[in-house]
Amino acid sequence: MKLSPDQTIFWQHGFIHIDLTLVTTWALMALLSVASWLITRRLRADIRISRWQCLLEMLVTAMNDQIREVGLNRPAKYIGFIGTLFVFIAVSNLCGILPGYTPPTGSLSTTTALALCVFIAVPFFGISENGIGGYLKSYLQPNFIMLPINVISEISRTLALAVRLFGNIMSGGLIVTILLGLTPFFFPVVMNALGLLTGMIQAYIFGVLATVYITAATSENDGSAKTKESPQKK
Repeated sequence: MKLSPDQTIFWQHGFIHIDLTLVTTWALMALLSVASWLITRRLRADIRISRWQCLLEMLVTAMNDQIREVGLNRPAKYIGFIGTLFVFIAVSNLCGILPGYTPPTGSLSTTTALALCVFIAVPFFGISENGIGGYLKSYLQPNFIMLPINVISEISRTLALAVRLFGNIMSGGLIVTILLGLTPFFFPVVMNALGLLTGMIQAYIFGVLATVYITAATSENDGSAKTKESPQKK
């Protein structure tokens, strides 16, 4: 029994190989790129819009509202990164209904790569908002004794992101595989439906946690911005 798509290798030369994870990941990226181009090539600003544009606007609006609720007051700056993470993970998991398809998120290498993207994005957005000094100062909060703990926390939460997503997706596929061999057709279908629901929830959780981490890195600047705006409103 293969627990990960990494175990299905199509070509290998030395330590370089092309496995199922790589193939499905690039196929999904190509699919999403083409779909994005097709949906956005004829955007209209009038009343009559296509159903695809309506769906896209609903999705973007929901993402903007969620990002704002978490604490980022300018969601347009962050939706490109956070939205891409959510859409990729969600589509990857939803395609699990296709026969013979194994989600790349069922591979620890993919989930680790996604978590590393968040790990890099947090200081990137933090420095862009607060400057290098302001961002580094956050590691000394509430005092300098917390520096090693804050550094360990930064690394451990990245690991937790990767393992959580991998464990949930891999276990869901494993349970369906076992049920296919032990039970009639009905139960695997139910488990597959539950797996799709779990996949969507995991995409949502991953996106929200990424937003929370970015909010924590940029909160100092947001607070100062509010303080500066308040006298002007008065």
